[in-house]
Order: sequence, then C-alpha cells, then structure tokens
Amino acid sequence: MSLPRKALRDIFPDSGQLTKARSDALRDARDVQSCLPALVPDDAADAGTCANRLDVTRIPGHIAVIMDGNGRWAKCQGKSRAAGHRAGISAVRELIRVANDIGIDYLTIYSFSTENWSRPPQEVRTLMGLFARTMNAELEGMLANHVRIRLIGDVQSLPPRTRRSFLAAVEKSAACTGMTLVIAVNYGARQEIVAAARHLTLAALRGEIDAASVKSFDTQDFSAYLSTAGIPDPDLLIRTSGECRLSNFLLYQIAYSEIYISELLWPDFDRYELLRALLEYQRRERRFGGVGGA
Repeated sequence: MSLPRKALRDIFPDSGQLTKARSDALRDARDVQSCLPALVPDDAADAGTCANRLDVTRIPGHIAVIMDGNGRWAKCQGKSRAAGHRAGISAVRELIRVANDIGIDYLTIYSFSTENWSRPPQEVRTLMGLFARTMNAELEGMLANHVRIRLIGDVQSLPPRTRRSFLAAVEKSAACTGMTLVIAVNYGARQEIVAAARHLTLAALRGEIDAASVKSFDTQDFSAYLSTAGIPDPDLLIRTSGECRLSNFLLYQIAYSEIYISELLWPDFDRYELLRALLEYQRRERRFGGVGGA
C-alpha cells in the first residue's frame, strides 16, 4: 500500500457534510429505480464522510469498480444514453485522479463486458468510439501522473481503432511506476476462468509443465493463468446504482473482497462517495474465513 500522494484536506475539501448535489443525486437515483424511502435524509449531516476519519495506513491496495447506471442517469436527465456514457467518463476521470492521489496501488474498472455486445449496435459503436477518443485524450495526463495501464479481457476482438488506442496506452505507460489502472474491456470472468483452464490443460498436453505436478496446484498456482496474473486480489469492490450483483466481474479474484454498494448512479459518483466507501471499508474486520479479534 502507498501513502497518499497529496494531503487529505486537498483531496477531500469540505467533506464534513452531505452536499446538496449528492443529496439530489441520491433522490434522482431512487426516483428512477422506484426505491424505498431515502436511506439518508436530504438535510442530514453526513457524519461518516469526514476525511479526518480516514486512516491513511489502512487504504485498500486494490479497488475494483462496477460502473453502473449511465443509462438510468440519462433517462432521469431527459438525455440520450450516449450522453449518459459521456457523463460517466467524467466520473471515471475523477476516480482515477483521486485514487492515484490517495495512494491506491491498483484500480480496476469494468468498462465493457462480454455480455454488453448484446446492446443495440448503435450504442456499442458509440461506446467503442468513446473508448478510443477518451484513451487518446486522457493518456498524456495519466502519464504525467505516472499511471500505468493494463488491460484484461479479449482486446483483440475490439474494433481496430479502439484496440489500437488501448494497446498504445499500455505500451506508452509500461515504464510508469505509480498506480496501475486495470481496464476490463470485453471482459467476462467465466470466460477468463475457462481460458485459464484451457491454457493449463494445453500446456500439460504439450509437455510444457509436468502433468503430475498439476495435481498439487493450489489457488495461487492457478491464478498465474488468469489475465490478472501478478495483480493482487481486490480488497474492495464498489458497485454503483444500488444493484447487488457481480455481473460476471472478477468472480475468481473477489472471493474475499469487501463489497460496497453505492446508491448513486455512476455519473454522480464522486470523490466523496469514494471516501464513504473507504470509511465503510475501514469499519469492517477482514477475517478471510478465520476468527476475528475479541
């Protein structure tokens, strides 16, 4: 774990209260989803969102995020789904900046799943063009902040322009020593696990590994065949829009991740909601199947 690269008061200014913007965003999210009455009163002081409560020695080393709710946000705003995706990019930008400042070592974002190809073709084309433009526009800033980019998923099946933009970002950031941004694009966890098993089987059949030694393989050995090889498992998984499902994301890696469900739709997710997630994470006792403290 790295220590924060900036002072907390600079990363989270005015973090002692629930802002009206967040309150409105929560109300809009509930309206769109026909949610139950407000979980947090609109005018309440948000005592759990004070930056000075954050223990900088217990920042999670790896955060993974399922960014959900762009379409519902757009519907609430009376805008197109494309506008929702563009608004979502702004939230991604802030998340990357703040995660890097606060000392997160690995940040994994779920950008596009293998199941997302079933969306309307025009929406898929819009997303692929947005990915390419965003990578080209944001790369210089990420390099200046020493962010290293890594990809997981079937990148080779992406449209050529999108694929080139992603691969160029990986190549140009390879020497960066700051936070690692893992972009899950055309990614599915079940597909990843099947591919790892296939790779291991073929390696044994070709004699590249001793078939007898496979019998003693443990979870760490198998992890070396996953696309996340060399990346520690997420400490914290965040999902937005109030949905409580994993959506085929990092199923192997999140076995003992803490999970934070945000009621906010993704475009409304900001540094203060990240702070809330971090504070909730630090309130939990991670036992990994063992017995907690007395």
